[in-house]
Amino acid sequence: RSNSYQGSLLQDSVRRYLQLPADQTVLILHAKVAQKSYGNEKRFFCPPPCVYLSGPGWKLKQEQIKARDLGEAGFRVCGYMGLDSMGSSLMETQKLSFEEQPDAKGFSCAKALYISDTDKRKHFRLVLKLFFSNGQEIGTFHSKLIKVISKPSQKKQSLKNTDLCISSGSKVSLFNRLRSQTVSTRYLSVEGGAFIASARQWAAFTLHLADERCSRSEFPLREGYIRYGSVVQLVCTATGVTLPPLIIRKVMKQYAMLDVDEPISQLHKCAFQFQGSDRMYLCLSTDKVIQFQASPCPKEANRELLNDGSCWTIISTETVEYTFSESLACVREPVSPVPLIAALQLTGGGDVAMLEVQGEYFHAHLKVWFGDVEAETMYRSPKSLVCVVPDVSAFGSDWRWLRYPITVPLLLIRDDGLIYSSSFTFTYTPEQSCIPGQQVLSDVPQDSDRLLDSIHQEFTRTNFHLFMQT
Repeated sequence: RSNSYQGSLLQDSVRRYLQLPADQTVLILHAKVAQKSYGNEKRFFCPPPCVYLSGPGWKLKQEQIKARDLGEAGFRVCGYMGLDSMGSSLMETQKLSFEEQPDAKGFSCAKALYISDTDKRKHFRLVLKLFFSNGQEIGTFHSKLIKVISKPSQKKQSLKNTDLCISSGSKVSLFNRLRSQTVSTRYLSVEGGAFIASARQWAAFTLHLADERCSRSEFPLREGYIRYGSVVQLVCTATGVTLPPLIIRKVMKQYAMLDVDEPISQLHKCAFQFQGSDRMYLCLSTDKVIQFQASPCPKEANRELLNDGSCWTIISTETVEYTFSESLACVREPVSPVPLIAALQLTGGGDVAMLEVQGEYFHAHLKVWFGDVEAETMYRSPKSLVCVVPDVSAFGSDWRWLRYPITVPLLLIRDDGLIYSSSFTFTYTPEQSCIPGQQVLSDVPQDSDRLLDSIHQEFTRTNFHLFMQT
């Protein structure tokens, strides 16, 4: 009886959450590769790893802490970021202080992280530990894998070894250093709907390969690896703001090379020529992004002379996002490990449909929920959960009269009521062959048991569809 009562309370809580989600999101942005430091030098990761805190749940948590008379100071979020090696010294861990931005997101970055040559790993992860300033631990969050390189490759890249190549549709960051000075580093970013050069924050851009034979209005995107001489488009992943079509050029000693078509590699110097323009290039001037007209090279027609502001360094980036909600639970334990769903695999159908949830950071204290309905869940491994798909009748009696698909969000809920939302949904779709006509049933006799039975059979023969919301 106690378990039934607690289950009913939890279901009510989940319904309230679905009506008004109060999520807390931790977003980590970082480069895909890191250059190793040798001897006493410190090659700080560039661009620096950034952390953004967003979602209404943070504000709700602040109000809860205030209600316990801990004051504003108790709510402040602070943290530490370092490498995931067990031998990390305090010097390799950087303290983070979060500042509130105009869009209400909390922001911080770790500008002084590096990996020394005493660390022999070829890959590593960043580890972020977050706390409230009253000492309460929030949780531990990991970046994606980062590849260690000794220095930018000077060789012509081969597509047989694609580790360092940049593919169409991947995310990149662009930065500029005037006269190679670290203190003058500026990152291409977006603010107020306009492109800027920022000394503090950087944006991730999706780099699309386009068909140069088409007009700008059409701009069909293509798959493949980016080569010099290709027409590309840069789209800000956070805002969707887009630059006009650009031709990406290799830079050597401040010259744009017009006849190079080799694949682009990590940390290469490159320039972006506006397609169809008279030698106009993407350029920065202090914190502004402008167009610069290159000078023709009188001795070599395949080169154009650039200024410092037109020479950019390109690097691939990664993003990992952790979302949870403490709004309906009295959570005493850290929220981590926060599970990440990567894919869904359905087997069977009707009354015996099974769903495998694939991803990372799963554990035995998680249950899969289809909207506000808990599914029987089995823990298989840190990368896999398996659950029984609930019958559509679990969503209430009204289902009997529905003649169209029902879509419910997929949630993972911890034993203590902590909710982990996802971008995945599950759709129950009636078979079209069973639908007599295209209209919704309206005038149905109350005693029409036979019709109710036929609709029930229709839903137990359901076709299930899985998709990720964009």
